[in-house]
Amino acid sequence: MLPKEILVLTATAASIGFIHTVLGPDHYIPFIVIAKARKWSMFKTGWVTFLCGLGHILSSVVLGIIGIALGLAVIKLEALESFRGNIAGWALIAFGLIYFAWGLRRAFRKTHSHLHVEERTNLTPWILFTIFVFGPCEPLIPILMYPAAKSSIFGLILVTAVFGTVTIGTMMTIVLISSLGVNFLPLHRFERYTHALAGATICLCGVAIQFLGL
Repeated sequence: MLPKEILVLTATAASIGFIHTVLGPDHYIPFIVIAKARKWSMFKTGWVTFLCGLGHILSSVVLGIIGIALGLAVIKLEALESFRGNIAGWALIAFGLIYFAWGLRRAFRKTHSHLHVEERTNLTPWILFTIFVFGPCEPLIPILMYPAAKSSIFGLILVTAVFGTVTIGTMMTIVLISSLGVNFLPLHRFERYTHALAGATICLCGVAIQFLGL
């Protein structure tokens, strides 16, 4: 039978994973708007969301394990996570602005270079993945990993796995359901501006995270 503290931490991990994801628009809005603009299939949308979520979780997990192994103080890792969060926030803003500018340029051009469009299409998932790797899971290390590690290695693995599973599962659920809903909206008149709108939305999402603490 699991110790009581691990049961409590596991339930806390599930709750925090869900709330942390729902309250963080960066966990799903970029995927919804990019999927719509790029006309991604549901499979590709789900797959990209899963990989970005996995990178998002694993980067903090690796950092937390290193910190625990080296006996680093929580406050030092929190400072590093905050620094990573700033990088991710500014990267999201920059990506949104660049994508917005490219989308406007594409909307007002009469002829398009299909090669350049294809290259950007191939790069977009990797750009999102890189941003998400830099994005920290703020509650994971100080609230969950460190207390669990004091109990047992198994407890650490269990709590981390529950947090990661709930976070990624919530991301994918919101993204896929929202993507299905967006497909039913009458947006045909704005079709040529979908890339610009996607870029603007991502930029605003980054601004909200960076300056409003969402």
